[in-house]
Amino acid sequence: MAARTASSGRAAPRSASKAVAIPQLAWHQVRPAPIVLVSGTEVFLAERAIRQLRDFLKLEDPSLEISDVQADSYAPGELLTMASPSLFGEPRLIRVSSVEKCSDTFLAECLDYLQNPAEDTYVVLRHGGGVRGKKLLDTIRSGLGGAVEVVCAELKKDTDRHDFASAEFKTAGKRVTPSALRSLVAAFSGDLAELSAACQQLIADVGAEVTETTVDRYYGGRVEANAFKVADAAIAGHQGEALVILRHALSSGADPVPVVAAFAMKIRTMAKLCGVRGGSAQLASQFGLAPWQVERAQRDLRNWTDEGLARCVVALAETDAAVKGAERDPVFALERLIGVIARRGES
Repeated sequence: MAARTASSGRAAPRSASKAVAIPQLAWHQVRPAPIVLVSGTEVFLAERAIRQLRDFLKLEDPSLEISDVQADSYAPGELLTMASPSLFGEPRLIRVSSVEKCSDTFLAECLDYLQNPAEDTYVVLRHGGGVRGKKLLDTIRSGLGGAVEVVCAELKKDTDRHDFASAEFKTAGKRVTPSALRSLVAAFSGDLAELSAACQQLIADVGAEVTETTVDRYYGGRVEANAFKVADAAIAGHQGEALVILRHALSSGADPVPVVAAFAMKIRTMAKLCGVRGGSAQLASQFGLAPWQVERAQRDLRNWTDEGLARCVVALAETDAAVKGAERDPVFALERLIGVIARRGES
């Protein structure tokens, strides 16, 4: 299979502790290899890189078999069984999570696997940091197994987040002004996942060029108070906190429409996953979500009932209409929604 990169960009820095004999790539340069080590603390970028690799392999061969392994609860022989050729010889993608917490059994069997990786099989090892599994990482980085490493370091600098946001718009073919990018990065400086979600919403909603005025309309006041924080507080049952954050955001120029959009994003995801069982990677693939979205929704669903969630979905639809002109006071409608959600749909 061709080792095509997902997009251009500079490679990640090499490790300073030991010589690294394998390619070290930035998250957006992920490409197929017998072993793909995805390292680093930035969960969002790691999940996106793994998803991008999956999509690439699926495009190359729709018969791709996808399997998931938990390294911390590993069953003996699991890796070898999943890597064994099937009757029809389909290519295989094996995604291994929690390598930083791997069991001794997984460590030993993975080290053995590196000696002779299975043909037409791609094993993705997600290591989130720490010293556990260091022997495995050193062995992979020495070149055994024909691996590449995708380094997903946290984007701490504004310039890095600016480049990330710029790439989101460029990939979508959407024009965005420099001042709009600066405002957007300033508004979402603390959470890369929310920055990406904001970019995607603007890409979907705005027909022409995204300007600073557009960003201010959607996310005004977001530096200190934002739509997602309002939604998070309400969903957690903290009505008073949600109202305080909301009022601060509105006084700073935020518009009720994107606040309702933030609620919609979270409540609809919760509704999709209500009553569904499975791992985050499996459910993410099934519902077209990122694993972090699945895990967050699963946490948010604790102590909710099906009936309460259904009432919140109805209230959300009514509030969406209200803030778009169906009622005279959109702020009151939004505060009413916060009350319904904070009570988890219960009267």
